[in-house]
Amino acid sequence: MADDGKPTVQDYMTRDVATVSPDDTVKDVAARISESNEHSGFPVCDGRHVEGFISARDLLLEEDHEPIFKVMTTDLLVAHPEMEIDDAARVILRSGIRRLPVVDDAGNLVGIISNADVIRSQIERATPGKVDKLMRTLENIHGVSAREERRKVPLSELTPTQGKVYADELEGRRYELERGLAEPLVVIDTGTELLLADGHHRVKAASRLDVERMDAYVIVIDEPVELGMAKTAEKENLESIGDIEAVDYAHHPLVETTHRLKEE
Repeated sequence: MADDGKPTVQDYMTRDVATVSPDDTVKDVAARISESNEHSGFPVCDGRHVEGFISARDLLLEEDHEPIFKVMTTDLLVAHPEMEIDDAARVILRSGIRRLPVVDDAGNLVGIISNADVIRSQIERATPGKVDKLMRTLENIHGVSAREERRKVPLSELTPTQGKVYADELEGRRYELERGLAEPLVVIDTGTELLLADGHHRVKAASRLDVERMDAYVIVIDEPVELGMAKTAEKENLESIGDIEAVDYAHHPLVETTHRLKEE
């Protein structure tokens, strides 16, 4: 975090970065890109020092034997690890690039920040407000004290509090999960069970991907209390993620509304 408490690039960047050498050939780098599901380009480094960036586009029409230093982009944008994430987001958005190398004061590569990392930073900052509101509600209604923790929770131990999810929304949640963009779950730990307060579509999609644990904001209540959502789970016989029904005969309400507006 920056001195003013705002998140920085180093809070979200990937530190283990794949690179290529200036002396690698076009053929070598083209092969690495074609064999990868994640990389459409690489920072070009001499040791740790960033010399340029090579993308699939840079390789087009170039001879296989050409060294990368002759075809790489040398006038490239970079970020500093202490740069605020919002500033990095503006650079990525306005330049249209997908990844921004992160270098220290000496120009050495220390990480890479992607558009997906930027999106994740925005998602994670939106969730705490939701958690804080739920905590205050629980404290006001039930007269208990609550505290927040951030941890990975086993999906097998979660008790759902919602019996149905929309099948057409699960694909979107799957996409987010596969790209690390899923919003953390919101879970209430009563001491006897883990109640899933928010994230039913996410856990249903995760279970189909055989994910065992997910990141969550956990509201811990140390005093015995009977919560309304616990009563809902008991009434609907919800004990595990498998009890959540994926409804495929109806669209999400927003989709239906949009569809109706289109027809009118």
